[in-house]
Order: sequence, then C-alpha cells, then structure tokens
Amino acid sequence: MNVGTAPCAKSSQPWVLAATILGSSLAFIDGTVVNVALPALQKDLNATVLDVQWVIEAYLLFLAALILVGGSFGDRFGRRKIYLLGIAIFALSSAWCGFAPNIGHLIVARAVQGIGAALLVPGSLAIIGSAFREEERGRAIGTWSAFSAITAAIGPVLGGWLVQTISWRAAFFINLPIAIIVIVIAYRHVPESWSGEREPLDYLGAFLVTIGFGALIYSLIESARLGFTSPAIMICAIAGILFIAAFFFAESHLRHPMLPPALFRSRDFSGANLLTLLLYAALSATMFFLPLNLIQVQHYTPTAAGAAMLPLILIISGLSRWSGGLINRYGAKLPLVVGPTIAALGFALFVRPDLGGNYWSTFFPAVVVLGLGMAISVSPLTTVVMSSVSGERVGTASGVNNAVSRVAGLLAIAVFGVVILHSFNSELDRQLKGAPFPQSERVKLGSAQPPPGVDAAVIDRSFVHGFRVVMISCALLAVGAAATSALIISGRRRNPPRSVS
Repeated sequence: MNVGTAPCAKSSQPWVLAATILGSSLAFIDGTVVNVALPALQKDLNATVLDVQWVIEAYLLFLAALILVGGSFGDRFGRRKIYLLGIAIFALSSAWCGFAPNIGHLIVARAVQGIGAALLVPGSLAIIGSAFREEERGRAIGTWSAFSAITAAIGPVLGGWLVQTISWRAAFFINLPIAIIVIVIAYRHVPESWSGEREPLDYLGAFLVTIGFGALIYSLIESARLGFTSPAIMICAIAGILFIAAFFFAESHLRHPMLPPALFRSRDFSGANLLTLLLYAALSATMFFLPLNLIQVQHYTPTAAGAAMLPLILIISGLSRWSGGLINRYGAKLPLVVGPTIAALGFALFVRPDLGGNYWSTFFPAVVVLGLGMAISVSPLTTVVMSSVSGERVGTASGVNNAVSRVAGLLAIAVFGVVILHSFNSELDRQLKGAPFPQSERVKLGSAQPPPGVDAAVIDRSFVHGFRVVMISCALLAVGAAATSALIISGRRRNPPRSVS
C-alpha cells in the first residue's frame, strides 16, 4: 500500500516536472562537465593522473554503493524530503569542490557529492511516478527523458566553455543556482509521497559494498604509485575481495536485501546486467580518457573537446525512441548483439587517430559509430531489464541495473588507469632508449613535463600508444557484451504495448 501517493493537482504537475528535470540534470551535467574539466584542474592543482582518477572514483564509489539505499530512503521517509536532502548535499559539496584549495579537498568533496547524488537520482522518477496518474505517467516520463537528454548534450560544451573562459571551478559552481531553483520549486509545489511499507533498510549491505569496492579501487589506483607488491596494496586488494564476497553472502541471507538474489534467477535479467557491466565499462573508460587525449595531447580547447563528444549524446538521444521499437519487431537478442558489435567498431576506430589531423577525419567517425551502437543498445537493454522480472520488482530491477552501470564505470576507470600507465611507461622507455624520466612526471601522463633535452612529442606519442591499448580493450569488452546477448538473453519478441489515450 502506498501512502500519500495520490496524483497531485493538475496545476502542480508542470512544477513537478520542472523540479525533477532540473534536479536530475545536476547529476547528468556533472557526469559530463567534470570529465572536460579534468585536464585544467590537473594542471592547476599539480595533480597526477592517479589523483584525477580519484576525483571521478570518489564520486562514483558512493553513488554506486548507496543509490539503492537512496531509493529506499525516499520510499520510507518521504520522496520529496530525501530528494531535497540530496539536492542540498549535492549543492553544498559542489561549492566545496569549487573552493577546494588542493586535490585532497576536491576528492573528499566529490565523495560527499556522490552521497548527495545517491539520494537525488532515484528520487526524480519516483516523484513523477507518484505525482501523475497512470495514463499520464508515460508522457511525463517521456518529457523528463527528453529534457534529460538535452541537459546531457549541453553538459560537455557548457563545461568546456566554463573551463576555457572562467575556470574549472565554475564547472562546479554552476550547480548552485540550479539547486536553489529546485529547492524553491519542490518546497512550494511538489507534494510529499512515501510508501506505507516499513521494511528494514539494508545498512549492512551498504557498508560492506562501500568498504569492499573502496578497498579494491584503492589497490588498483594506488598500485601505480606504490607497486603491486606493496603490503598496503596487497592487503587492500584482499580486503576488498573479502568484503565484496561478504556482501553477496549477506544479501543471500538477509530477509530484505538491497540486492535481492532472486532477481538473478531470470536469465534475461542476469544477461542484461552482465551486458551492462561490460558495455558501460568500455563507455566509461572512453569518456574519461578521451578528454585527456583531446585537450592535453591533441591540444583542443576545452570547448572544442566538449563539442567533440556532442554527436555521441545527440545520436543516443535522437534514436532512443526508434531503437526502443526494435525489441517489438526483432526481440531482445538481435539488437543487443548488433548494437554492442557496432559499438565495438566505434571503440576500435578510436585507435586510428595519431597526433594532429582534422577532427572530422580522425575522431568524428569513431564518435558517430559508437553513438549508433549505443543508441541501438540502450533502449532494448532497459526494456529487457524491466520486462524480465515481475511487476512488483520493476523498481528494484531498474535500481540494480542503474547501480551496475555505475559500478562498471567505477571499475573501468581504475583498471584502465593501470593499463594506460603501464602502456605509457613502456612506450616512453622505448622511445627514450634509456634516458632518465622522473617517476613524479610519468604519473601525470599527457600533462607530464619533459626533462631538458627530451622532445615533448615523446610524451604525446606515448599517451596515444596507451590510449590505443585502452580503446582496443574497450572494443573487446563490447564484443563480450554482444556475446553475452547471443548466449544468455532470450530471443523472444515482446508484444508492443497498447497505446494509452
């Protein structure tokens, strides 16, 4: 039974949409703006690539670990209340990021920002679901999705422009006025809603998964600084694996787990989440390293680098409605084999560009092909997740899949950070032919300053080599995603839903 979930008054519904669209746009914009700002903040704060990884990973860690808990908090304590709490935490931590005097402060602030995102991200759709009648809900969600796509598209260009004309700090300060507007609208016009159920919250699961992934990610990132044989690295790696194992053990024995094992009895659900893990790991690694390549090595301006990724987002958003219909015509298997396969070709095309060259003949073809592959994949993948479980578990299934995509990014940036550093150093040593190069500069990758007598182009060529290795690995992950669909996901066609007038 739901309490306080009667649809709100017609006059309030546009305000509900405005509050949820603007609020969720904070997370959408942040996900793209910060990537474009990374090279500038790395230079300004004299940070290594390991530090830059932590700027992203600290945010993703708490978002991935707590997003399911955030949804449960909203159902239990009030969706508007938790949503506003998430907005407030996100805004205050954004200000902390903007004022951060050093990289340590920025990393901690990003972790707090991840906690805020974990509270607000699940809340936007939950608020729409409770505020609109069933026959109006689809159109409302469609409006939310359309505007979310627009904000995601604006993000890279806006971020690049802010970094180029003002400062990387402005990329965080832009969140503050948006947050204030959301808080005012939601407080005045969004009705409170919550679930009548009072199931125990899975605090144990949240603790175990946060510590587990935190220790594992620490061991991966810091291994480049301390070495794989360092006692601290080995202890953290073992502890991370043990805590993650304890998480899965606990989830299989708790009465009300945040990750219900029963969901994975469905082959389609299991296959869809494995596909999500592989495909979104590849996409996350690309979105992290591509701006570093474009700005530090190819010498694009931040605005141009942001615009370079724009076709990817526009293609995914523009073709999402069309790709959603593919599952009705062909079933789930075919689009989820074809889409990741095309995406694999897109990742492979990123291997072509060397140093210099025109964007339209170097990176643009890769961006377009990757966008097409992702567009074919995203909507059918979401449909499989939602249709592979019973109706009362749809919300949980969606939350789990969302969390899996965040975990994919969390792991990918850590793992491929090790890969690109190793490849960069191997190529650097090959080109230097024994000439010394300080380790303190090596860990800065593309922003490294060469010692006297060493051509700066050596650093650029070494970065391109490492970037190519990462892109080949991403292509293989996408091929694995296609194979997952072919081997696990069923080929049954879905009947098209009846239209609602």
